[in-house]
Amino acid sequence: MNVHNELPEVTSVHWHGMHVPPVMDGGPHQPVPAGGSWSAHWVVDQPAATLWYHPHPHGATEKHVYRGLAGVFLIDDELSVQLPIPQEYGVDDFPLVVQDKRFTRDGRLSSRASLGGSGILGDTVVVNGTLAPYLEFTTELVRLRLLNGSTARTYDFGFADDREFALIGTDGGLVDRPHRTSRIMLSPGERAEIVVAVRPGERVVLRSTPPDLGGGLMDRLSGGADTLDILELRATDRLAPRPALPERLVEVPTPVAEGGETREFRLSNREINGKKMDMSRIDFAALAGATEIWRVINLDGVPHNFHAHGVSFQVRSVDDAPPPAYLQGWKDTVYLRPHVTYELVVPLPNHRDPDTPFMYHCHLIAHEDQGMMGQFVVVGPGESPGVVGHRHHS
Repeated sequence: MNVHNELPEVTSVHWHGMHVPPVMDGGPHQPVPAGGSWSAHWVVDQPAATLWYHPHPHGATEKHVYRGLAGVFLIDDELSVQLPIPQEYGVDDFPLVVQDKRFTRDGRLSSRASLGGSGILGDTVVVNGTLAPYLEFTTELVRLRLLNGSTARTYDFGFADDREFALIGTDGGLVDRPHRTSRIMLSPGERAEIVVAVRPGERVVLRSTPPDLGGGLMDRLSGGADTLDILELRATDRLAPRPALPERLVEVPTPVAEGGETREFRLSNREINGKKMDMSRIDFAALAGATEIWRVINLDGVPHNFHAHGVSFQVRSVDDAPPPAYLQGWKDTVYLRPHVTYELVVPLPNHRDPDTPFMYHCHLIAHEDQGMMGQFVVVGPGESPGVVGHRHHS
């Protein structure tokens, strides 16, 4: 069994879902050496959302995230704080970073990869770094901000008694209206904000049942047959009342493709469009402020998803059909069922920088480390891509 305890001597910090200038994104071109430091600064200018951050060193991201180097970044705005939804942090509003781990018999963390090639699949779940977690709460409604912080595993979240809950937010913020469901599937990097009602004194288990990964018999080797208990919710004998969720939450504008390109991204064999990641190659330049159409497809029979830095997007169609309700909000990561085309509408940021790229990649992090990643720059009219280089921080 292969057990690693050391981390690389350089790292970087990527803000997952944050709209930042490229020089503040913390990609693999911006390493921070051991003992060094980096101070990021930007103006937060986006709707309320549950975001997160983690290291992003080229070829070694999985090692960092698997060992728990990840955190949550919560954004509120004027509209969200006025809504009658649970939002008292630590009382009725809880971020939950869900990761799976594998331990050796002597209690050490194992980094053995799964047979299916997805990366490391653990048989033990930790939530916010805690083994055998439970959550005590005192209110009739509770908001759980779920983050799949695992490196390879996809979860299909629900409750052991199949009770219904309301999906109120996705990766990039609140949705337009609560979506009632009993399951929500999240691949690595995806987030969901759910609100669930509970009764005084009861206990209920948040559980992941076998996800439908879409790959057939091979899914079993990628966690597609696994059932895992995530967290026990424990209600006190007396619960403070909370108002019912409103029928409408926020206005979610539908972006219209204007002034931008239509691009294709084909994921297969640890490559995107037949190419492995090259730190010195800019794969394309996008026009600042334009809105593009990206058509993304997983050509393999194994799980992949797609994550893009620096942008939020909306899923316009899934194999030319309207997306299901849980994919209709702002996203920055989307699971790709094999041989299904996902059409994304992608508004580009106004941050121009021909020399500092944003990344796009599979967020099953072993795949990213093995080369399933590319990079793009955002330029102004008539501006050409520059020269990509390292920006070392001391």
